[in-house]
Amino acid sequence: MKTESCVEVKNEWGIVAARQAGRTLSKEIGFGTVDQARITTAISELARNIYLYADEGQICLETVEKPFKMGIKKGIQIISKDSGPGIADIRQVMADGFSTSSGLGAGLPGVRRLMDEFDIESNVGEGTTIRATKWLR
Repeated sequence: MKTESCVEVKNEWGIVAARQAGRTLSKEIGFGTVDQARITTAISELARNIYLYADEGQICLETVEKPFKMGIKKGIQIISKDSGPGIADIRQVMADGFSTSSGLGAGLPGVRRLMDEFDIESNVGEGTTIRATKWLR
């Protein structure tokens, strides 16, 4: 069964709503509290990036499954989509310590470390889509 829900991110309340939706879904799937915290932290970073750099976009959450040695593996996929300015140099923004907002620079590299799978697609002037997946262990 595939469940998908999307939260619009236009302001700080959108960030909060996306976090809450992620916490709820990850709990329903069966993630423990530590992984729930990892997932909600990743969602916070992605939603915050939408708010800061693209003005608006959405965080979509879906349950995912894949065949595994012992049957079916369940997980959660976070899809961050915006039609903002895009990222000119993905390699640069994925470098630890890089920041354009006087922050700590842990944003996207941090999301990559918190999740099991991470993929980013961006076109300047068109927007960015990021997919991050956490698998239930």
